[in-house]
Amino acid sequence: MTLSVGVLMDPINTIKIAKDTSFAMLLEAQRRGHSLHYLEQGDLALRDGAPWARIAPLDVREDPQHWFTLGQPQWRDLRELDVVLMRKDPPVDAQFIYDTMVLEAAQRGGVMVVNDPRSLRDCNEKLFTLAFPQCIAPALVARDVGELRRFTAEHGEVVLKPLDGMGGRGIFRVKAGDSNLNSMLETLLGGNAYGKGRQLVVAQKYIPEISAGDKRILVIDGNPVPYALARIPQGDDFRGNLAAGGRGVGIPLSERDRWIVAQVAPELRRRGLLFVGLDVIGDYLTEINVTSPTCVRELDAQFGLNIAGQLFDVIEQHVIGTRAA
Repeated sequence: MTLSVGVLMDPINTIKIAKDTSFAMLLEAQRRGHSLHYLEQGDLALRDGAPWARIAPLDVREDPQHWFTLGQPQWRDLRELDVVLMRKDPPVDAQFIYDTMVLEAAQRGGVMVVNDPRSLRDCNEKLFTLAFPQCIAPALVARDVGELRRFTAEHGEVVLKPLDGMGGRGIFRVKAGDSNLNSMLETLLGGNAYGKGRQLVVAQKYIPEISAGDKRILVIDGNPVPYALARIPQGDDFRGNLAAGGRGVGIPLSERDRWIVAQVAPELRRRGLLFVGLDVIGDYLTEINVTSPTCVRELDAQFGLNIAGQLFDVIEQHVIGTRAA
C-alpha cells in the first residue's frame, strides 16, 4: 500500500539529521515507498472551510550535506493526502492552535493526522501530567506569587518552568529562601513578584534523581519502546535536556517506568495521541510530550531499533482499517 504522507515541520534546511526524529520518520516512509510532501506553518489555509496547503514534493536521503530535495510547491486540497505528521516544535502559541484547526478540518475529511489536532490543543505538555496524580511529584500550577512562594517553602527545593517551553529553556531550580526567587518568578510570571502574574507557572518539587538522568520513554499507540534515553545533566547544569547539553544514554525500562506507561496509555489511545514522549525522573512522570517528541535517532543507534518503522506499522494499519470501513 502506497500512502501520500505530508509533514508539517520547522524548516527542513535547519535540522540536524543525526538527531532529528522527524527526519527518521521521513526516511522510513520513503523506504516503504510512500510519497513525501512538505509544508511549513505558513503554508496552511482554509478556503470556504476546506483545508488547503502549499505543498512541495520531498525526497530525503541519509547525507549530512544534502539530506533533502524539494520540488515545486503547489496549493492543494489537504484532503488529497492520506497522512499528515504534525511535527512543528513548540511554543504552542496562538498560531499553532490555529494550525491545529486547519488540520482538524483535514482530519474530518479523512486524513490521518499524527498526533490528533484536538489533543495537541488540549494536552499541554506540562499540565497533562496532572491528569495522573498517582504518577507525579508534588506540583503547583499558579499565577499567584504568594502561593508559589508557599509551595517553595513547603518543599524546600523546587523547579519552576513555563507552560510553553521546550529543550530546557526557562527552567529554574531554586531553594526556599533563595534571594533570586523573586527575580525568577518575575521572569516566568511576566509581572512583578508581589501579586499575580500574567502567565501560569509550574512549580514542581525538585527530584534529586535527576542526577541519574531525565528519562525519555517513547510510546507508540500506547505501547512503550523497551528502552529509554536517560538525558544526564553535565557540569553544573541541573537540566538533562539534550538541547541544554545533557548526555543521552540508553537504558532498559524499569518496572516503575512500565507501570507509569500503563497508567497513561489508555488516555493516550483515547485521545488519538499515537506518538508520545514521557519524561520520567526517578519514580515520577514530569512531562508528556505530544507535539514533536524526539530521541528516536539516539535510541535506534544505540540499540539497533527502528522506532519509526514501529510507528508506520501502526499508521498503515490505521489507514487500511479506515479504508476497509
